[in-house]
Amino acid sequence: MALEGKLEFTKQMRKATREIHDISDALVNAKLGIAMSDNSIWAEGLLCFYEIFKFLEQALDRLSHTLLGELDIKGMRRTKAFEEDLRFYYGEQWLENIYQPNGAVTAYLEYLACLEKENPHMLAAYIYHLFMGLFSGGQILRKKRSLEASLKFQSSTASSSQQQGESVTDFGDIPIFKLKKQMVEAMEHIAEQLGEEDRWKLIEESKNVFRMNNKMIRTINTNRIVLKKFCNFALIVVPTVAAIYFGYKMISNISNS
Repeated sequence: MALEGKLEFTKQMRKATREIHDISDALVNAKLGIAMSDNSIWAEGLLCFYEIFKFLEQALDRLSHTLLGELDIKGMRRTKAFEEDLRFYYGEQWLENIYQPNGAVTAYLEYLACLEKENPHMLAAYIYHLFMGLFSGGQILRKKRSLEASLKFQSSTASSSQQQGESVTDFGDIPIFKLKKQMVEAMEHIAEQLGEEDRWKLIEESKNVFRMNNKMIRTINTNRIVLKKFCNFALIVVPTVAAIYFGYKMISNISNS
C-alpha cells in the first residue's frame, strides 16, 4: 500500500486514525467525563494508563540506541508523576496493597511486549499518540477538573503552581506547544528513516493504539457513579414532587369543603 508522498507523516497518521480517534474521544468523554466530579473514576483511569506509560518509558530506556530514542523528549516522561498522583488517591503504600492490573491492561502490556520483540519501531505509534494525547486532551481534562473543583469551592492543599492528584497533566514550566513540536519533529524524522512497508505498518498500528485504549477505558467502572447521581437526584426530586402533589390535594380538599 503506497502512502501519500506529499503529506507529512504525522498528518497521514491523523488522517488514518480520524474515525477511530473520534470513537475514542466519545468514549473518553462518556467515561472520564464523569471523572470531572468524581476522583475515584479519575484515579481508576490513572491506574490503567500508568502501566502503559511505564512500559513505554522503560522500552525507551531499553531501545535508547535505536530510532525510538528520538521520541524520548526531555521533560515528557510521566511514570513518576503517575505514581505521585496514585499515592495521593490510594495512599502511600498503594503499590504494595495486592494491586494487579485488570485483564484489558494485562492484554495491552502483553501486546506491547510482543511488538517490542518482533518490530520495536512499531512502539513509536504508541509513544507518539499517548504522549500527544497528554499534551492535548490531557490539558483539556486538567482545565475542566480545575474548573469543576473551583465551582465546588474545593480548596487545594497543594502549592499554588500544582494541584494535588493532577501531576500527570502538569509539565511545569515546559510549554506544551514546545513538547508537541518536538514530538512531531521526532516522529517525522523516524518515518524518514523507515522503509515504505514499515511506514505503512506504523500507520496501521496507529489505529490499533486507539482500539487498545478503548478496550481499556471500557473497563473503568462508572456505573456506580451514575447510580449514585440518580439516587441523589431521586432523593431531591421525588420528595419535592410528592410535597407539591399532596400540598395541591390538601388545598383542593379545603376548597371543596
